[in-house]
Amino acid sequence: MPAPGTVAVSAVPVLTTPIISVKPVVLPAPERGDDLQVRVSAPASGTALPVLVFAHGFGESMSAYEPLVDFWAGNGFVVIQPTFLDSRTLGITPEDPRYSNIWRIRVQDVGRVLDELDHIVAAVPGLGDRIDRDRIAVAGHSWGAQTVGMLLGARVLDADGQPGPDLTDARVKAGVLLAAAGIGGDELAPFAAENFPFMYPDFSGLATPTLVVAGDNDQSHLSTRGPDWFTDAYTHSPGAQSLLTVFGGEHLLGGIQGYNAKDTTDESPERVALIRKASLAYLRSVLGIDDTAWKQVQAELAEAADPIGGIDNK
Repeated sequence: MPAPGTVAVSAVPVLTTPIISVKPVVLPAPERGDDLQVRVSAPASGTALPVLVFAHGFGESMSAYEPLVDFWAGNGFVVIQPTFLDSRTLGITPEDPRYSNIWRIRVQDVGRVLDELDHIVAAVPGLGDRIDRDRIAVAGHSWGAQTVGMLLGARVLDADGQPGPDLTDARVKAGVLLAAAGIGGDELAPFAAENFPFMYPDFSGLATPTLVVAGDNDQSHLSTRGPDWFTDAYTHSPGAQSLLTVFGGEHLLGGIQGYNAKDTTDESPERVALIRKASLAYLRSVLGIDDTAWKQVQAELAEAADPIGGIDNK
């Protein structure tokens, strides 16, 4: 039995193999203003490896989110992390003419990663022969969740409530949305409504199998609602089959953005462990690799006397 406040997930090992990580892999992008830099992390051994493209939150970079990336890569995924134009490593300011369009460029960047997949994995000798190109997933945190959500089928509504382009990418077979912003319009705080017009999602077309992860103590200054705002992708989309609610979790969900990161307001190794194990188990299940661990994660949370999270399914 797991101790109170913890969840043991024996079906998902902590780390099964050493990993290799290479950065930067540079993708020329003259029209972007800065070439696209990515990091690729992969198991040192193994074949038929699924691919996971991870989109960072505002200001972060390809070097962040090691608690998740190291775990996913160590358990059989090839993880690719683009650095978007909002990253603090690039120093772009609101005066830059690209700034208001960064949300669109982010989506284009993820598409470019998929287009250039062979070039990226070639940075690790022999990796191109070890990946499964039919098993591609995306994941993202915060703004990154909004970014990859569009490849899963979400759209952005304009000021009149009309949906923008459908950017669903058929190459993407599954997704994980961590702390994804909810619906816009009257749900947005005045500052967000004025400065972030792209925060007006329509989830009705998000049909790709997706796990939504939300903290039940994540109170955003961008919304007039409470923490349930971060569950909207689950509530309003047909594809978000499952919701992992992290009890006590705030926006950084226990510290997923980095080891010993000083900006974590709800530091909890137990929350991070739950998120990485549940997300791995979910992806392995929906990608048709193995569903044993996903069933076990749910059973152990349901049976725990004092669980640190809960999973709902449609």
